[in-house]
Amino acid sequence: MSGAKPGRQLLRQEVVEGIKRYILQKRLRPGDPLPTEPALCEALGASRSSVREAVKILNALDIVEVRHGHGTYVGRLSLSALVESLTFRGLLSPGDDFQVLADLVDVRELVERGMADRIVTQLGPGQLDSLESLVADMREQGAGEGEARGFVEADRAFHALLVEPLGNELVEQLSMAFWDVFAIVAPHLDGFTHADETETVAAHQSIVDAARAGDVPAFMKSLGEHYAPVRRRIAEARARDAAQA
Repeated sequence: MSGAKPGRQLLRQEVVEGIKRYILQKRLRPGDPLPTEPALCEALGASRSSVREAVKILNALDIVEVRHGHGTYVGRLSLSALVESLTFRGLLSPGDDFQVLADLVDVRELVERGMADRIVTQLGPGQLDSLESLVADMREQGAGEGEARGFVEADRAFHALLVEPLGNELVEQLSMAFWDVFAIVAPHLDGFTHADETETVAAHQSIVDAARAGDVPAFMKSLGEHYAPVRRRIAEARARDAAQA
C-alpha cells in the first residue's frame, strides 16, 4: 500500500501544527469553538482538503472535537490516544506480551505509592465513606454469577476516587489510562487469570482501613499487598506460556 506523497504529508503536518498554535495563541479552552473551515483555511493559508485532514488527525488525538452539524471545538485533551496506543501495543507485542501487563502494574502502583502521603492526608470523611461503599459493591457483585462487569466498574471507580483528592487532573487521567489498558489487554492473553474476588475485596478494604486511620505506612503496605497477587499471576502465566513454547 503506497502512502501519501512526502510533500502532502509535510503540508498536512504543517496545518496540524498551525491549528495547535492557533488554539494556544488564542488561549482557547476545552469546549471552545474553533473558526469555520473557510476561516481556518484563510488563517493558515491552507487548502480545505489539508484542513480537513488535519482536523481528522487532531480529532483522533482528542485535541479537537468535531460535532457534526455544529462545528469544530477544542477537545477534552484526554489520554484516549495513549490508551489506544498502549492497548494496541499490548495486544500486538511480538515479544513478551506479559511484560506489558507487568509494566502497567508497576506504573499504577508507582503513582499511588508515590502520592500515598498526600492521598491519606487529603481523603475526607465523605470520600472515605464512598470508598467503603465501593468495596461493599465489589463484595456484593462478586457474590453472584454474571456480575463481573459491576465488580470491574466498582474497582475502577475505587482507584479513580483514591487519587481524586489530589486535585491533579493529569495524575487522575494517567491512573485511569493505565487501569483501562490493563483491563482491556489482560483478558486477551492466554494463561492469565483474574484474581480471586475475595482476595481483591480484602485488599481494597485494607487500603480504606489504613487511609481512615491516617496510617501512611499501612496504606503503602496495603497497596503492595493489593498489587502483589497481580504480579504473581503474571509471573505464573508467563511461566506457563514459556513451558508451552
